[in-house]
Amino acid sequence: MEYRRAGRSGLYLSVLSLGFWHNFGESSDYNEMKNMVYAAFSGGINSFDLANNYGPPVGEAERNFARIMKDGFHTHRDEIVIATKAGYESWPGMFGKGGSKKHLVASLDRSLKRLELDYVDIFYHHVPDHSCPLEETADALAYIVNSGRALYVALSKYSAVEAEILTELLEDRGVHPILNQTRYSILDRKSDSDNLFIKMDELGIGSAIFSPLAQGLLTDKYLNGDVPVNSRAHENRYLKENDITQGLLARLNELKRIATQRGQKLSEMALSFALSQRSVSTVIIGARNKEQVADNLKLFETDITFTKSEIDEILSFT
Repeated sequence: MEYRRAGRSGLYLSVLSLGFWHNFGESSDYNEMKNMVYAAFSGGINSFDLANNYGPPVGEAERNFARIMKDGFHTHRDEIVIATKAGYESWPGMFGKGGSKKHLVASLDRSLKRLELDYVDIFYHHVPDHSCPLEETADALAYIVNSGRALYVALSKYSAVEAEILTELLEDRGVHPILNQTRYSILDRKSDSDNLFIKMDELGIGSAIFSPLAQGLLTDKYLNGDVPVNSRAHENRYLKENDITQGLLARLNELKRIATQRGQKLSEMALSFALSQRSVSTVIIGARNKEQVADNLKLFETDITFTKSEIDEILSFT
């Protein structure tokens, strides 16, 4: 496992983090959840990414992580980085979402109760709230650090311009954000048009990438045109079955060809591509079982660097 600093902080994160967006809810098998966490930690992953609205139902991922902690994992508390977030709707009413001090502090207090922790290592504002003054969001995040509820604060889905403004406001309050989460993959490079990674590097903020495998598209499972049972596309949740067009399959198979030439699987090349971007501190992976976690960890048995010609060829199919 490789570890990188989160921006210009002193915090080091494993370059792969385990995300709790999917498969840690009420209907998921507890023993499989526990096995995934232990497989991740055994493989060198020290960073676990949660949010107040992860489940389903809302908050269930945090409750399940607390259960795993109590069931033996608490002995590693000082070796792991626990992150949670607030911003999306997580309870009914006008204060159940947003960027206000009322929402952010109340949500984190709820998260701490569910997690059964005194503090989290990283607290993210999950999504910008354009109805709330950024000054108030900065006040809330600074208060959260100063009150001991979180060691560090971070941003999520902030544009380069928004991140720069909020960073200046936070620094005026004696706090520096350490990360900005963004969706990014070979198939989704919107952050490039915003020069997001360049700006984060300039600001001393690390980038945390989510959906690096494009909801499973950048794996081998769809290459022959079939939609496997229990896949994201089969569930028609965040990836729809009709998203998998013949044109997309042709591109995916060309990318698979490049990966094979590099001695990698398509998923390994996709993770390597995400890690190669400027300012990236960690890439968040999702998994359905411990075997998928272990499979992702095989990345480090391959060469994760690229030549310029390889990058150019990859980009020609995106």
